[in-house]
Amino acid sequence: MAFFELLVSTFPRFLVGWGITIKITLFSLVFATVLGLISCLFQISRSRILNFISQVYIDIIRGTPVLVQVFFIYFGMTQLLNIRMSADTAGIITLSLNAGAYLSEIFRGGIEAVNPGQMEAARSLGLPYSHAMAKVVLPQAVKIVIPSMVNQFIITLKDTSIISVVGLRELTQTGKLIVAVNFESFKIWSITALYYLVTITILSRISKLIERKISYGKGKC
Repeated sequence: MAFFELLVSTFPRFLVGWGITIKITLFSLVFATVLGLISCLFQISRSRILNFISQVYIDIIRGTPVLVQVFFIYFGMTQLLNIRMSADTAGIITLSLNAGAYLSEIFRGGIEAVNPGQMEAARSLGLPYSHAMAKVVLPQAVKIVIPSMVNQFIITLKDTSIISVVGLRELTQTGKLIVAVNFESFKIWSITALYYLVTITILSRISKLIERKISYGKGKC
C-alpha cells in the first residue's frame, strides 16, 4: 500500500491515539503546574522541613528514568496498595510527578530572576509575605518562565510515548497495534513520527511567538 493511502486509511485510528496523547498531556500539565508551584514555594520557604520535602521529591524524580517511574506507579504502587489503576491514570500521575519536579526548578529560577527590590518594596508598603509573593513577584516570574514552561510541555508530550509500555493507546501504542496487523513498519512509524512532528512544531512556533512578544514588551519598557 502506498504511503499516502496508508496515511489516509489509518487516520481515524491515529486521530483517536492523538486525542488520547493530547488529553494525557493536558491533564498532566495542569497537575504538574500546581505541583511544581507548590514544590517551588516549599524550596524558597524559610522552613527547613518544607525545603527538605521539596528537595527529596526533586532528587527522586530527576534521578530516576520516566520508564522506571511509570512501572513503579502502575505495577509497584498498585500491588502495595492492592488497588486497580488504568493506564490513563498511571500515565497522568507519572507525567504529573515528573514534569512537576522540573517545573519546580523552572519556577524557582523565575522567582530568583525577579529583582529582590520588588519584594522589599511590597513588604515596605505593608503587604504580608504571601500577598507580596502572589501579587508582585509571581506575576513577574511567570512572564520570565513562560518559554521554559512551553519547552517542558513539549517534553511531557513526547514522554507520553513511554507510557505506551503499560498499554496506554496513545500515538505510539496505536502505531504498534497497526504494525502488528499490516507489518508496514517503516511507513507506519514514519506516519507516527509525522503526527508528533506536526504537533511539536506547532508548540515550538507558539513558544517562539511568546518569546518574541515578551522580548518586545521588555524592549518597550
